[in-house]
Amino acid sequence: MSPELDALIRNAIVAAPLGRLLALEPVANETDRVQVRLPFRPEITTFGDLVHGGAIAALIDATATATAWSGADVTRGPRGTTVGLTINYLNGASGRDLLATGRILQRGQSIVVCEVTVADAAATDIARALVTYKLTHRT
Repeated sequence: MSPELDALIRNAIVAAPLGRLLALEPVANETDRVQVRLPFRPEITTFGDLVHGGAIAALIDATATATAWSGADVTRGPRGTTVGLTINYLNGASGRDLLATGRILQRGQSIVVCEVTVADAAATDIARALVTYKLTHRT
């Protein structure tokens, strides 16, 4: 992955306003595989120390976006949007950081399909998602 693309993923996707609000942290960026951490804190909970499903969904969407962009050609002015998101919540996430791992399942002309898995710090599976992303280039 180019340094420009790595910076784009870290600064424009993971550190977008919602990413900053959630305090998302990029962990690993490589072509077709990205990891993003959601640090636990009381502001992202629903009840007690249970992480809100919406915070997990936002983590998944940001990770999928970064994963889709990991294969983008930054010289061609890429842009994109999530067009489909299916999440299966497997376990509650209680009081621990979460790590999302995105990987590309298929990359077409403009449609990218990726899987995102979320686990907690004890390696408990929290969620699995299938995300369809449209990535186009201006030139």
